[in-house]
Amino acid sequence: MEDSNLPTLVRLSIGGKKFCTTIDTLTRREPDSMLAAVFSSRHTVYQDSEKGYVFVDRDGKHFRHILNWLRDGVVPTLTDSEYSELIREAEYYQLLGLIEGVSSVLNKRKEDEKSPAELTRTDIFKCIQSERDLSLVDFSFACLKNVFFSRANLQCAKFRDVDAVGSNFHNATLRECEFTGANLRGALLAGANLQSANLQDASLIDCSFCVADLRSAHLQSADLTDANLEGANLEGANLKGAKLSNANLKGANLQRAYLRHVNLRDTHLEGAKLDGANLLGAIR
Repeated sequence: MEDSNLPTLVRLSIGGKKFCTTIDTLTRREPDSMLAAVFSSRHTVYQDSEKGYVFVDRDGKHFRHILNWLRDGVVPTLTDSEYSELIREAEYYQLLGLIEGVSSVLNKRKEDEKSPAELTRTDIFKCIQSERDLSLVDFSFACLKNVFFSRANLQCAKFRDVDAVGSNFHNATLRECEFTGANLRGALLAGANLQSANLQDASLIDCSFCVADLRSAHLQSADLTDANLEGANLEGANLKGAKLSNANLKGANLQRAYLRHVNLRDTHLEGAKLDGANLLGAIR
């Protein structure tokens, strides 16, 4: 039967498996393929005279994936061994686009296997719960809302621009950590060791730093509005440009702290130690 007499609907028997599709599907996406050649008037096609199926002597296991590729251009998700079988069929039908697509997926899969996996929130919880050392870990730009870091060793870890609203760092080791631009609103840092930590431009609104160790901490331009720093050790800390509206610094150690031009008018400083603090231009 000649191709010109074939109806738009095509019935195929691939190794005995039955499929129905259209000439347009078989010819449009891969015009240089064997299927396109067979069903585009370039070849004579023979059908079963009784049932009307065009028989192709190939394994029909993956032919549905081939049809879906021709319809939508989507590479299926398969195992590596199944991809090998699909490539074999694609080579027979001369579907170069599908071969290229499957090869790209396999290459990416190999690259992903070589790359170290990124920490998920679940991984973080497991690490903390098992008391694993989290020092030097880079959490930058992560969403760490309400994460429980209490007593964790996070020395020199990076928290640049993280969203850690409401997180718990109670008694955590945070020496020399970087929190620049971080959002720690409402976080609990009571008793934490933040010696030489960098908290520049961080949002520390309503945070609790009770008896925290903030010696030599960098708090330039940090927002400490409504923060509780009662009894905290801020000796030698740099608070240039920090916002301290309604902050509680009762009994805090601010010896040799840098407070030039800082507005302390609404700050609670009862019992605070200010010996040697640089208060030039501070508003009190």
